[in-house]
Amino acid sequence: MKLGIIMNGVTGRMGTNQHLVRSILAIREQGGVPIGDGDVVWPEPVLVGRNERKLRGLAEAYSIQDWSTDLDACLGDPELPVYFDAQVTSQRAPALRAAIAAGKHVYCEKPVAGSLEEALELARLARAAGLRNGVVQDKLFLPGFQKLRRLRDGGSFGRILAVRGEFGYWVFEGDWQPPQRPSWNYRREDGGGIILDMLCHWRYVLDHVVAPVRAVSALGATHVPQRVDEAGRRFVCTAEDAAFATFELEGGVVAQFNSSWAVRVARDDLLTLQVDGTEGSAVAGLRGCWIQHRAATPRPTWNPDVPREIDYRAGWQEVPDNQRFENGFKVQWERFLRHVACGDPFPWTLLEGAKGVQLAEAGLRSWRERRWVDLPGLDV
Repeated sequence: MKLGIIMNGVTGRMGTNQHLVRSILAIREQGGVPIGDGDVVWPEPVLVGRNERKLRGLAEAYSIQDWSTDLDACLGDPELPVYFDAQVTSQRAPALRAAIAAGKHVYCEKPVAGSLEEALELARLARAAGLRNGVVQDKLFLPGFQKLRRLRDGGSFGRILAVRGEFGYWVFEGDWQPPQRPSWNYRREDGGGIILDMLCHWRYVLDHVVAPVRAVSALGATHVPQRVDEAGRRFVCTAEDAAFATFELEGGVVAQFNSSWAVRVARDDLLTLQVDGTEGSAVAGLRGCWIQHRAATPRPTWNPDVPREIDYRAGWQEVPDNQRFENGFKVQWERFLRHVACGDPFPWTLLEGAKGVQLAEAGLRSWRERRWVDLPGLDV
């Protein structure tokens, strides 16, 4: 079953590496997505964007036949029933709105939109049109976080008490070393800012790995006030590059998350999440996960006058894989393609994406008003 996909915005780093190469092309290399009785879904990508040179180069590099700078023409093509968006945030909602109006099933990166109002509008439009829709929520498929969820479901934590997340790394300013992120990330007017970017992730991670988020208190900061853009021009950063947030979860669980593009890494991974409970604790990175049961918990005492006697890391046991983990972006693409082709369940809808925007918007409001902000339930 051939399925034509408009892939808009895949000339960027993540669009190229994760969505095109490691997902769609990897699916083609394995022979498609099996759907039973020997049948497969075969994705046929059409690369779309504004830069003809980049599109042509990408198509030639990966032997892709079809590419276009004319989005409207692609949306009008009945042979292309699926629209995917990995553009910058500020351009996503108008393109998704046009794709839904053209009757396309839609799948997109997060944030879904720059505001909760826009995100909910998109969810309502897709539902009213009867279209399949989904949002990338890749961190749910990280091996480390899948192991955390396995531990939660198995009762390893007992009653969960608290969660602590640490994310970030030093993004070079662009003057003496090239930056690892695009410059628009640091301009509020272009949809930048780490709160909008990362709190969308922490919403679905906390909701599905620990417990639903009910309220947030957040503080943002612009630690690096000026950076250098892709053309070598210095600019003033108008968006925050660090966020420090506390979340109240269902059941009284407290979660704290530090997110920063101006921090140097002194931990096991760029992203770590620790869950503490009455029966045990666990800490997960991108792939690994370690647990400490209450019976194996050491008994430290505070005495700064003597050398440390306990090797705290030695008391943690690594959680085995027990399964083969594939690239999370690819796994979710396969689920979405089955959803479109066969109607298989796909819970990560535009409404779920709107929940992430809701948390980011509440975080920005909390920072602005210096107070806790509750999160009411959402529906379309």
